[in-house]
Amino acid sequence: MKDASPDGWKDFLRLCAKIKSPEDFEQFFNLFLTIEEKETMASRYLIVKALMDEDLTQREIAEIHHVSISQITRGSNALKIVDKKMKNFLQKQISSL
Repeated sequence: MKDASPDGWKDFLRLCAKIKSPEDFEQFFNLFLTIEEKETMASRYLIVKALMDEDLTQREIAEIHHVSISQITRGSNALKIVDKKMKNFLQKQISSL
């Protein structure tokens, strides 16, 4: 991160961890994120979900979710470096939504 305090990101995450309801999260993220940033996060979520489902090719994911292959590749690469505990958590939580 450019010009950000090294503690800024962790402080932001600690603040996020204190939020308990989806409605409060929405208000919180409306304050901190632009519409474009929220759209980017939503796209990344859909990409990660589709990659974890393992039902579609990258081209199919791109077509269905109107995202680029490079976005899918970045999501795929991020999933490769996430630890097993987090991957299991995501699989369980995403499949229950």
